[in-house]
Amino acid sequence: MLNGFKKALVLSLVALLAACGGGDDNDPGTITEVAKSDTRLSILGEAVTAAELADTLSGPGPYTVFAPTNDAFAALLGELGVTKEQLLANKPLLTAVLKYHVLGAKVTQAQVPLGKAITPLEGGVFKIDLVDSALRITDGRNRSSRIVQTDIIASNGVIHLIDKVLLPADKTLVQTALGTPSLSILVEAVTAAGLVDTLNGAGPFTVFAPTNEAFAALLGELGVTKDQLLANKPLLTQVLTYHVAPGRVLKAEVPVNTPIKTVQGGTFTVTPALTITDQRGRSSRIVATDVFASNGVLHVIDKVILPAP
Repeated sequence: MLNGFKKALVLSLVALLAACGGGDDNDPGTITEVAKSDTRLSILGEAVTAAELADTLSGPGPYTVFAPTNDAFAALLGELGVTKEQLLANKPLLTAVLKYHVLGAKVTQAQVPLGKAITPLEGGVFKIDLVDSALRITDGRNRSSRIVQTDIIASNGVIHLIDKVLLPADKTLVQTALGTPSLSILVEAVTAAGLVDTLNGAGPFTVFAPTNEAFAALLGELGVTKDQLLANKPLLTQVLTYHVAPGRVLKAEVPVNTPIKTVQGGTFTVTPALTITDQRGRSSRIVATDVFASNGVLHVIDKVILPAP
C-alpha cells in the first residue's frame, strides 16, 4: 500500500514538473542572453544594446546570427577609422550593420546553402562558400569573413561566430565596375550608350562584364576603333544589354546548358565549365564570378559576346 502511494506521488510530481516547464534548467537562453554570457562577444552585446535590438533578438524568432567576435569589431574600428564610442553612437549605421548579420530563420551549419545568395533581415545579400575546409562569407562589399565556430544553440535560434564584421553593399553595379581597373572600357561603353541610370537602378541585374582585353579583341574583330564603337549607340546598346540578365544569378545558381534570357531579348548558354556560347556561336570564358553590388552581381568574362545579327 505504501509503495503504491509512493509511486503515485512520484508520478504526480513528474506531471507537475512537466506542466510547469521543469526542463527549463537546460534552456540555453535567447540569442541575446547567450551572446551576453560569452566573453568573446562582449562588444556585440554592447552594439545590440546601443542599437536597441536586444528585445528583437530575445523574441520568438527563430533567428540565425553571424556573431562577430571582439577582435572582429576591433578590426572594423580600424577599417572605418572610428572609435568604439563613435560606432556605438551611430545608431543608423549600427542598426544596418547588425541586421545584416541576422537571418529570419534558424540555419544550422548543415543547412547553409553553399554558394547561393543569402538574404538577411537588413536586405541585400551575402554568400557562404566552403574554401580549404573552412566556411567563408563574402559580404556585399566583397570582403571575406571566416566562420570560426558554428551551431551555438539558443532557445530562439542559432549563433555562428565570425572573425570579421560583415558590411552590406554600398556601390551599384556601375560604381563597382568603375572601381575595377580592368573594366574601365565597359564603364565608358555603358556611359556612351546612356545606360548608367538603368544599371544604377533597383534591379537586381546580373552583368557579364567584359574586360578591357575583351573589348580590344572586339575592336579587331569588327575592324573599328574604340571611338567608332562608342559613337555607334544603337550597336553599343544592343551589345551591352545582351550582357545583362534580369535578377541576381550567382555562379552556383547559373542554369547550365539552358538558354539564359537577356535584357536585349536574345539568349546565350553557359556550360558547367563556365564557358558562354553566344548567338553567333562564339565562346567566352567566365574568369571571375560573384562580384557583389547593391543592385546585383557581376561576372567577369574574357570576350565580348554578341547577339544574333
